[in-house]
Amino acid sequence: MNQTPLAEKMRPTALNDFVGQKELLNLRGPLRKLIKKDKIPSLILWGPPGCGKTTLARIIANLSNARFINLSAVVAKVPQVKIIIEEARKLKEFNQQKTILFLDEIHRFNKAQQDTLLPGVEDGSIILIGATTENPSFYVNSPLLSRAQVITLEALDEKNIAQILNLALKNKERGLGELKLKIKKEAIDYIAMVSGGDARISLNILEKAADITAKKIIDLNTVKSATTKFILYDKKGEEHYNTISAYIKSIRGSDPDAALHYLARMIEAGDDARFIARRLVILASEDIGNADPHALMVATAAANAVEYVGLPEAQLNLAQATTYLASAPKSNASYLALLGAKADIKNKRLEPIPLHLRNAATELMKELNYGAGYKYAHDFKNHIAPKINYLPNNLKGRKYYYPINQGFEEKIRERLKFIRKK
Repeated sequence: MNQTPLAEKMRPTALNDFVGQKELLNLRGPLRKLIKKDKIPSLILWGPPGCGKTTLARIIANLSNARFINLSAVVAKVPQVKIIIEEARKLKEFNQQKTILFLDEIHRFNKAQQDTLLPGVEDGSIILIGATTENPSFYVNSPLLSRAQVITLEALDEKNIAQILNLALKNKERGLGELKLKIKKEAIDYIAMVSGGDARISLNILEKAADITAKKIIDLNTVKSATTKFILYDKKGEEHYNTISAYIKSIRGSDPDAALHYLARMIEAGDDARFIARRLVILASEDIGNADPHALMVATAAANAVEYVGLPEAQLNLAQATTYLASAPKSNASYLALLGAKADIKNKRLEPIPLHLRNAATELMKELNYGAGYKYAHDFKNHIAPKINYLPNNLKGRKYYYPINQGFEEKIRERLKFIRKK
């Protein structure tokens, strides 16, 4: 037992000892009633690391009469799963015994591997409990998802983490109680902050701090010495998309401070700087447009700098572009104009290009009136040819672009008012 990590030794074995997920495991809630009655359905437990997914599955197993099989999708193979399902089918048929198959990190199974679970879930041979840190709607097969209940677990809050740490310090059988250690409040607060709601990380830090402290009191400096800052981030997973979404929405919402926070998160987590730069180039046209024509140049320059300089120095270029774009006036008028034009392409008949707009490159084309009636704009006052239609006949007079009164686009708006009167 001495070699078993503190986080494993302190894992709760009963619902009453489970810390966090108060709403989910409400005494009168449906999930708790199903667990107590041993009528648990197939579940997908979705939540961040260290929030209690594996613990909850093991508690369900302890309270159930079912056979419990624990697998990790990282190492499990399809033939192994097929054997388990076949054995479960026989146990159910001859002994009326249920089988709970807990598959940790179910998102690591590809769609074809997940298909092998479906027959067992469908005929009730197994009760599947899958645990995942990734959004099940992206990583779990639709047929499997429709036959399981998705349970969302939240990251533990700082009070939950403090409660877990104090329990570990007091528990003499499974925790550090025999050491009679005390811990200062600021040390607990620091562990709760850096662990990001992950009980496993918080207990690992406490265990290391207990190992290195020379006194009976664990203070802030001891905890800091035992700590490596953890950032919950997967460059291809849910947190990656959550962070880039928050980053873009903060720039769109003109909050440079929030945008810098999410940029720093991505940089510290080692995200692809080129990916960030590409999103800035897109945003410059989608959300700023002609309200500040320089935005696209700044974003493109930052993207070029990322390619030319690379990280870590290119983070300065990304920060400059981020603050500029977040502070710039915003307009999505160009984007909306494009959507309007595309809608007409999709929903209206595509008429031939008007003859006066066609280029008469040959004598035959001239005979067929290609280019006839075209007016060269530079031959007229203000470089605007009067009374000439540039759209196909069925779209004559159609307007897509409506500049707003933001930044430079306000000048464009006034100019288009003047042009459209001609």
